[in-house]
Amino acid sequence: MTERLRRAPRVRVPSGTGRRGIATVMAAAFALTVSGALPTPAGPARDSGDVVREGLRRLVQDDRFPAALATTTDRDGRAHTYAAGVADVTTGAKVPADGQVRAGSNTKAFTATVVLQLVGEGKVALDAPIERYLPKLVRGATADGRRITVRQLLQHTSGLPNYTDYLGDFAAYRHTHLPPRALLDLALAHRALFAPGTGWSYSNTNYLLAGLLVERVTGRPLAEALTHRVIDRIGLRHTYVPGPGDEHLREPHPEGYLPSGTAGPLTDVTEEDPAWAGAAGALVSTPGDLNRFFRALLGGALLRPAQLAEMRRTVPAAGLWPGARYGLGLIGTPLRCGGVMWGHGGDIPGYRTRTGVTADGRAVTVAVTADPAPAPKTPDHALSLLDTVLCA
Repeated sequence: MTERLRRAPRVRVPSGTGRRGIATVMAAAFALTVSGALPTPAGPARDSGDVVREGLRRLVQDDRFPAALATTTDRDGRAHTYAAGVADVTTGAKVPADGQVRAGSNTKAFTATVVLQLVGEGKVALDAPIERYLPKLVRGATADGRRITVRQLLQHTSGLPNYTDYLGDFAAYRHTHLPPRALLDLALAHRALFAPGTGWSYSNTNYLLAGLLVERVTGRPLAEALTHRVIDRIGLRHTYVPGPGDEHLREPHPEGYLPSGTAGPLTDVTEEDPAWAGAAGALVSTPGDLNRFFRALLGGALLRPAQLAEMRRTVPAAGLWPGARYGLGLIGTPLRCGGVMWGHGGDIPGYRTRTGVTADGRAVTVAVTADPAPAPKTPDHALSLLDTVLCA
């Protein structure tokens, strides 16, 4: 989800749902630096709509994303949509308001929510080994499901290698349906990164297993569990999990692009089989629906208080961005004006999304239609725009 930023002992930087590396992320995707934040003008406070429009304009003009979309939601639930750029670089079509995008690693927050619902129902224990639910499945080069807990999967402290690091060129699997077991075997052929619970490393393999756990415990496909327990429950009308071979976005959307090198042409990669991303990143949504999801989640509409508290128990997420802390499928990031914004974010070839919700229910989601960024070495201005808007 993000580019590799730096290395620290026993910590690996996330590569999210794409082969280039976040997220996550809030993982995959995906890098903010202190100097890379969008500047906040001095003087009187500006209208937040002006701040959003200026931020999107810069994402298109300076960072060369074909399109940038945003939805802001105030504490009373009123939503405003914004867009800049073009939906299609060939036709110059207008960007649809609140258009559908591939949400990438925001999927992890949905998957973690279902796992924690099962915890609240007494069907899953957070600190039980995954061996209890997926017997004899996790056996690999130094990886052992008897020593890895459910919590460690959701918090990326399992030490499991990231299967997306080994997928190779995106063009080779873009239209291929890759089942979870094949992806798990790919990961387990490599050595564990560290002993469970002794480090932090963003790994899509963790959420591949979380999805398999949901299927084993509920006896239903993951897509059905996500739809019934989350999407339909809170009325996300434009969000869905693509089925096998479902390569198209179903509703109005901007095209998603993959840059060819640092200055090469953009390749339209809107259509793909996202099975390779699965429980870690296959979801399709809109900025407005992502705001609704995170507001509902943090507002207690999806989890019992005990499980929501567990979700918000965080550890340092070295390598994401300054101050980032990872909970159970949820990222907390300090705001420069005080407080914390919660969300996740996602990167998948063609699309990058960043999400943030505050304690008082204000929410912002920004989506851009290329991943990685077309302009080389571009800081994550989509992420820093969240802070700028929430602190305006």
